[in-house]
Amino acid sequence: MTPSAIAFTHTVTERFLRYVAIDTQSDPTSPTCPSTEKQKDLGRMLAAELREMGVADAHLDEHGYVYGTIPSSNVTKLVPVICFCSHMDTAPDCSGANVKAQIVRNYQGQDIVLPGDRSQVIRAADHPALRDQIGQDIITTDGTTLLGADNKAGVAEIMDAAQFLISHPEIKHGTIKILFTPDEEIGRGVDKADMKKLGAEFGYTMDGETAGHLEDETFSADGASIAITGVSTHPGFAKGMMEHAVKIAAAIVERLPKDTCSPETTDGRDGFLHVTGITGALETASLNLIVRDFTEEGLKQKETLLQSIIDDVMTSFPNSTAKLSITKQYRNMKVVLDKHPQVVEHALEAIQRAGLTPKRGAIRGGTDGSRLSFMGLPCPNIFAGEHAFHSRHEWVSVQDMEAAVRTIVHLAMIWEERA
Repeated sequence: MTPSAIAFTHTVTERFLRYVAIDTQSDPTSPTCPSTEKQKDLGRMLAAELREMGVADAHLDEHGYVYGTIPSSNVTKLVPVICFCSHMDTAPDCSGANVKAQIVRNYQGQDIVLPGDRSQVIRAADHPALRDQIGQDIITTDGTTLLGADNKAGVAEIMDAAQFLISHPEIKHGTIKILFTPDEEIGRGVDKADMKKLGAEFGYTMDGETAGHLEDETFSADGASIAITGVSTHPGFAKGMMEHAVKIAAAIVERLPKDTCSPETTDGRDGFLHVTGITGALETASLNLIVRDFTEEGLKQKETLLQSIIDDVMTSFPNSTAKLSITKQYRNMKVVLDKHPQVVEHALEAIQRAGLTPKRGAIRGGTDGSRLSFMGLPCPNIFAGEHAFHSRHEWVSVQDMEAAVRTIVHLAMIWEERA
């Protein structure tokens, strides 16, 4: 079947609106997997829907992962097994409960006032990507929550593509694996993924932004924590003795670079140090940061800078301690993907067949694909259409989601053709 001969029908919007209504916010303070049981609510729904459409082995496991297999169709040769992956959780940054989505039909370039909180306005001037959406249909929330397009757009796209492929057995494709993960937003998205059960050779996360974009490079990432122990005394008799742990933490934050090396002052290929939390009292305090850069060398430079700031601050608090601990999170997937160029090349061709202009780039963040690539599943990131994620101004285009579905289907076909 030629690409132009495929008559697509879509269920992606209806699916997306149902999925965002389920609260799946993850919790970085929870030690469990998944970090919140409510993520399984969506997982159970997805597994049931996959079984209903004919994915016989679809199931939700005890850790909150959904697995499923679309068998090969109409093929007589060996085709590599590929996987499509999206995460089910939404970010802790903004509430994902009681999401009330609206569709702005035939968008004409105007600012979008969100009806649940009219002080929340998606301004066209602040969202240049809206210039490419004239005449399309934009989904937003009512302004009281995030939308959850990150990454329920990807989930809905994979589900729609699965339905389409199963309904069209005449389309040639190899075996396709589906993986929906919990806890991606808190950096644990593939902690409990069973790679042997998944059984795929190559993969794609559907978790990118602008239509047509493919990312084969991510930040490398570490977490940093500083445990501070001060000197506690009665405040009425503290002169010359008290060393306040919270003030030590505040001094460290104050010394961080102000004009560089922070999220608000960097873009492109610049990395950063970013404070994510501070807690404490008089005697003890803790400071948490994330460290991001595209290279290992860049990570080490920033961690060395952080240690030097701590050492400098502590000279003023001779009887206190501050211990820096670094935790490896994920690494730039380009190191792996460069060894398997066909994974990216096939995706770029699929994007073009879907009617878009492919654009290859790097993402200032990470996806499950970052870690999956180093777990033996080379896995670039394809656009899902989500924008302004982790905020009440989050939005996604219906037509961009449909283009992502077409991309998935064409990609499945290309792997069969090139096998």
